[in-house]
Amino acid sequence: MTADQYVAQLLAKYAVPRGLGSPAVNALGVVVPSLRTWANKYLSTIGPSGSFAKGTGVLGTTDLDVFVGVTNNAQENLQELYESLHNWSVNQLWFPQRQNVSIGITWLGAKVDLVPGKRQANLSTDYSIWKHKQKTWRQTNVATHISTVIHSGRVNEIRALKIWRKCHNLDFPSFYLELTVIDALWGKTTGVNLAANVFTCLEYIRDNLETACVGDPANTANVISDDLTAVEKKRIARAAGKSREEPYWEQVLW
Repeated sequence: MTADQYVAQLLAKYAVPRGLGSPAVNALGVVVPSLRTWANKYLSTIGPSGSFAKGTGVLGTTDLDVFVGVTNNAQENLQELYESLHNWSVNQLWFPQRQNVSIGITWLGAKVDLVPGKRQANLSTDYSIWKHKQKTWRQTNVATHISTVIHSGRVNEIRALKIWRKCHNLDFPSFYLELTVIDALWGKTTGVNLAANVFTCLEYIRDNLETACVGDPANTANVISDDLTAVEKKRIARAAGKSREEPYWEQVLW
């Protein structure tokens, strides 16, 4: 088996079911109507976001991300909006967990991240989201995030690096990881040399993660790389360096 075949085999192994009857689709059918009720007359937009929408999910991590945006005239501020959705999730018996910009819930075994946002202005597609850990907010555009990843041509490499992240138990926020892979492979031909590209990504992370400034394609004022501390970046960079030196693929991804 070639290296490309091995990585492709793992991508198949970690493929997230997306068809009718899959955990994510089942959860979507229950969660979305409930979130519509929560947002009530202030609902602006709602639907899948994150890895489900981008096609970058891997089995064993979050099955579904749902973005629920309210209009800019909603009465709650961003922190109140976040806490309101958390309390709603408690009442729905979804057993929520506060995360950074999302609220993690579990519905019949499906792991779902709920991301509340508030529209910046009438007819705008830019939204403000609350950052729970930093107690601040960020302006962003979910549609731009999805488009950036889908049109990068790097979905397979991104999924491989997410498998690597899972195997090595690393805290590497998904969008930060996705943008890092895109930067690492900038200018390289898409659709070929899968295994070599994964190694290129590991080398890039090893050599650049601690110093590279990664901006939000939807808002240049956002520095996505600030989502990790220097210590957290160092741990990921060291893991990438170690993996790059492993003699067998089975020690890199499994």
